Amino acid sequence: MAQSAVLGFPRIGPKREVKKALEAYWGGKIAVEELLKVSKEQRLLTYETLKSQGVDVIPTGTFSLYDHVLDTSNTFNIIPSKYAKAGLNNLDTYFAMARGHQKGDVDLPATEMQKWFDSNYHFLVPEVSQSTKFALNDTKFVDDFVEAKQAGYNARPVLTGPITLLALSKIDSESKDAEFDPVTLVSKLAPVYGELLTKLAAAGADWVQIDEPILCMDRAADYADAFKSTYETLAKAAPNVKILLATYFGRLESNVDFVKDLPVAGLHIDLDRAPEQIDTVVPHFANKTTTLSLGVVSGRNIWKTDLNDALKTVQKAVKILGGDEKRVQVATSSSLLHTPITLKNENKLSAEVLDWFSFATEKANEVATLTAALRDPSSAAEILSTNEKSIKARRDFEKNSDPAVRQRLAAIKPEDLKRKSPFSVRRPLQDKHLNLPLFPTTTIGSFPQTKEIRAYRARFNKGEITQQEYEKFLEDEIKFVVEKQESLDLDVLVHGEPERNDMVQYFGELLDGFVFTQNAWVQSFGSRYVRPPVVVSDVSRPKPMTVRWSSYAQSLTKKTMKGMLTGPVTILNWSFPRADIPKEIQAKQIALALRDEVNDLEKAGIRSIQEDEPAIREGLPLRAAEHKAYLDWAVASFRLSTSGVSDETQIVSHFCYSDFANKQIMQSILDLDADMISIENSKSDAKILRVFQNFEYENDIGPGVYDIHSPRVPSAEEMFNRLKAFTAYLPVERLWCNPDCGLKTRTWDEAAAQCKNMVEAAKRARTELAKK
Repeated sequence: MAQSAVLGFPRIGPKREVKKALEAYWGGKIAVEELLKVSKEQRLLTYETLKSQGVDVIPTGTFSLYDHVLDTSNTFNIIPSKYAKAGLNNLDTYFAMARGHQKGDVDLPATEMQKWFDSNYHFLVPEVSQSTKFALNDTKFVDDFVEAKQAGYNARPVLTGPITLLALSKIDSESKDAEFDPVTLVSKLAPVYGELLTKLAAAGADWVQIDEPILCMDRAADYADAFKSTYETLAKAAPNVKILLATYFGRLESNVDFVKDLPVAGLHIDLDRAPEQIDTVVPHFANKTTTLSLGVVSGRNIWKTDLNDALKTVQKAVKILGGDEKRVQVATSSSLLHTPITLKNENKLSAEVLDWFSFATEKANEVATLTAALRDPSSAAEILSTNEKSIKARRDFEKNSDPAVRQRLAAIKPEDLKRKSPFSVRRPLQDKHLNLPLFPTTTIGSFPQTKEIRAYRARFNKGEITQQEYEKFLEDEIKFVVEKQESLDLDVLVHGEPERNDMVQYFGELLDGFVFTQNAWVQSFGSRYVRPPVVVSDVSRPKPMTVRWSSYAQSLTKKTMKGMLTGPVTILNWSFPRADIPKEIQAKQIALALRDEVNDLEKAGIRSIQEDEPAIREGLPLRAAEHKAYLDWAVASFRLSTSGVSDETQIVSHFCYSDFANKQIMQSILDLDADMISIENSKSDAKILRVFQNFEYENDIGPGVYDIHSPRVPSAEEMFNRLKAFTAYLPVERLWCNPDCGLKTRTWDEAAAQCKNMVEAAKRARTELAKK
């Protein structure tokens, strides 16, 4: 009999219980026992939620206090020596790697974060060396399984696979060998994975899900032999454990040629992102006994599944497998980590709109419904009929379009994507009115979103204060931020963004074509959650969005005030996009709306306009053959939005977690033709420096000199040394001094201390590095 399965579930809690507990613990307001109590409650609630929706196979080990990759690193003793030798307890060491630790004599930075494949989820990058001693350092995965099993759930432990883990790792900065491929260490790591499987088997685990999404990338072909030897090791270590090898976010392509022969009992494939795999992968298993887990319910979007269409896909797979339903699991395409928890928390959306959506809990029910329909079509006939009507209603709505938006899109000309003059002409014109020193200091946009700001916003949204009262509060807050920056002697100022709930949500709420939720939170990293807007129709700008606040801020100072915008690709990639039209069209619609905003900012006297594009990298398709097409329209969208200004206006952009070592990504960033870019740099060791050995970059650049995701306050000396390192590759007159990212998540004490040291580092650079 076919089974239903979910690969993973959001771990934040329906009302963000985990976030609240984490931040209370970090703030010293609750003891570790309370944090662990809340964690257990949320794990058990997840198991019960999935069971109540009819899911047969329930994942364990997917709950995390910060990041599942960090959990895996910690489990296998992948802990850089500076953390291991710091004398901290296990939990404090874990959080030190996640967010830094600066207490007493211990001063540790956070480890590097990167994006989890093409998602907006950030993982902590493991650091390995030839001397890394892999060993079982933690029993989390066993403990979580035992907890679920004792509570009566049919549990399946989930592990990040050893080859994916190493493929995503970087070489420890203390390593003497900076050139080796971390995957070559898998022969040392695999036996320790085998030990863990043995312990899980002893605890009663029948199946174990091992996630290897790296198999959906081209580079996996280079690891064919490593996969073969690794999974042979695992099979021998725990012969009674059935391994489900999980691939997702893309297609196996030719990697199926070696995957089909691996000694695993099951294979999961993503039929949402890659529906063609029903024909290119499933037939390879027709004459085998391998169980196939079919990812037909999307783990990456919030749209209701077309159950009738998905059922046909599953039935086709069963037919290819000779009619043997027992060999099939109906599953989500990936973990549901990337979706909100439940529609039950939404009571302000119209019934029409609500009927379009399916969040994690509802997706679990879709998986169960499809499984029931596969077993006995008549048992789910009514649900399938209702679903068919819902899908038709959405399709009918999608046929509507805004003629003005479509006509404007069709009228785009090549010259709309180009600035009036090259940078060599623009730079002296901008220098004249900006009048900045060497190593000019600035921040990336946001300043702390204090409890007071959030409280006033909540009161305004509830109608407890008038718009006039709310705007007066925002003006006072902006005035405070401007005065604070002037007292710190920053060179180019920002207004601090107190009016913004989120850098994407804020714009989506002011653009036509989006809808918003109340509680559809999705984890970005650690305790940082976002509520992605949803694109439902053609996008346009009914009125200016930021001009009022930037103009007010500029009126308070004689220094340059940056206008702050989020770029079209980031707005799209950090939203749930439409499924009925290409993302390129959606991005360019957003770009045209932003073009109007950029032009209006310039008319209002704002001479430096920053349009952030941190999400360009995460939208990059997993397969190289698709990179160029994506990057072409991503670059075109940015240029469309920013090219309408005069040469005198400085266009700035910001990038973080963007994999600058990727030549295509770096070239695309250069192709944006921004006058200045700021980049996340502080946790990248010398990786970004090496990039500039191979690229001639003539425009201005601000390498981040400190990590804003950590409460740690680096010394001015540390920041100065980061600046100094860049002077070996770039002219001093092109270098700026700024943080890695915005300061929204910091306290004012932290932000002020960090900025004070940054300004001190820049002033020292002007004295000591000016002649370089």
